[in-house]
Amino acid sequence: MRLYKTDRNKWIAGLIMILLLYSVYYIYFADRQYTYYIPRKIRHIIKFTTTVAVYFTGSLHLGKLTDKWMGQLWHIIHISLLITITLIGIYDWTFGMVSNGVKELAATMQEFLISPLLYVAMGIINKRLVEKKSPV
Repeated sequence: MRLYKTDRNKWIAGLIMILLLYSVYYIYFADRQYTYYIPRKIRHIIKFTTTVAVYFTGSLHLGKLTDKWMGQLWHIIHISLLITITLIGIYDWTFGMVSNGVKELAATMQEFLISPLLYVAMGIINKRLVEKKSPV
């Protein structure tokens, strides 16, 4: 028995998982006052772990789709931004705190990677491409 019968169901399952991860991150970590009392390195680890979890969730669901370009684009965007965030984090841990501008840039990249925005945008673009291909 196949769990997902159509690409749409696979995509929706991935969206639900990403929404859950995003919501849990914000409910239990990001939007809490006690977050500032958590040591900086542990906050980095929580953020990085959440980002990697979203990446693997998207990879799992997009990798099963017929349209392979979505999975490839997902990998390119996530891996390039994860490498950038990791390099900023390594610099921060090794040489001391980075500037506020760099910190905000890393936070923005991390927010983009964990939000369902990229996943939804790719789904909308794919739907439009499929509609253009199929004759009316």
